[in-house]
Amino acid sequence: MVQSLSLVDAPSLGDLKVFLGRSARVENGSVRLIGSLGVLAVYTPVLTPKGLLDSSPTVLGLRTFALASTEDFDVVVSIRGLLDRLAMLSLSVDREGGPIEVPLPLPDAGVAWAGISPPRGGWRRVGTTDPRQLEDIAKAGISEIADAVPSEVGEQVVRKLRGAVWTRLIPDVGARVPAAAAFAAYSLGFLRRDDDAAVYEASSWVRVSTRRGHVLVHW
Repeated sequence: MVQSLSLVDAPSLGDLKVFLGRSARVENGSVRLIGSLGVLAVYTPVLTPKGLLDSSPTVLGLRTFALASTEDFDVVVSIRGLLDRLAMLSLSVDREGGPIEVPLPLPDAGVAWAGISPPRGGWRRVGTTDPRQLEDIAKAGISEIADAVPSEVGEQVVRKLRGAVWTRLIPDVGARVPAAAAFAAYSLGFLRRDDDAAVYEASSWVRVSTRRGHVLVHW
């Protein structure tokens, strides 16, 4: 069982810390870390089905980071636990130094969304969308939910409303892309106005990619 990972430098540590902080504001649960051939893939959940009768897609955010080792690993850990360790390292790390060893929290077991993996190849580009459209859809959905949810309401009602808003399909993008993908790209900091978002398909997966990160949708 892997107990730590080795980032290449201090800027990578800071970048990972920012990404996990944004992730925790979306879904303060677990994060999946996959290391292979010197690359760390970090998956974070944005929308996941709740139970067998929930037909919502699984929507994940993905960022990649360079590793100082080529060790292979695949582990699911607490976002908050990993952020705590990154915060401690940030206090003592040498900004001009080399690789940084990051100790990992104990693995989280039984995380349903982590049991599915997007394909590594076979992606086919099917469309492009303006990042301003994604940002507008995300902001409109956030406002709609905030306006509709009273101050005291049960979790089931909130979950149902969020599901109704974020599973709406984005028109004219070449694939079945739910509004949750726009929310993910906006909330995780993947959007820039000068960087169009490309849309890809592979089997039952859809991917929305910019230079800052990827959103993966599994139907």
